[in-house]
Amino acid sequence: MRILVIAAATLIGAAAVAFAGEPGESEKRCDGNTREIVECLMARAKVWETRMDAAYKQALEDAEPKQREKLVEAQKLWLQYRDANCGYYRLGPGTIAGIETGYCMQDLTEARARELEQKVERH
Repeated sequence: MRILVIAAATLIGAAAVAFAGEPGESEKRCDGNTREIVECLMARAKVWETRMDAAYKQALEDAEPKQREKLVEAQKLWLQYRDANCGYYRLGPGTIAGIETGYCMQDLTEARARELEQKVERH
């Protein structure tokens, strides 16, 4: 079941990257004008969000009953942290604020997704 969830998340992520641009674009830099860069970064963040959500659901399923409450609490707090932290960048000066926000969302969500995926893989 765990492998099926991870495979589904990977396929969804690949589809989202394909929708965001050409195959392999996830390894490329987000280039263009500010709007294009922000859209690219947010599309990547969405891919990681999908992977994070799938891994989180699987981690909840795999968790011992006494662990579930803490995982739910940790995820809620983590989401609050990410949104507040990236909100700091959103309020920065000029058009660079959107780009910094996009990188923040992408980088933090990727890190959390990978953390949860590793937990699921070890289980």
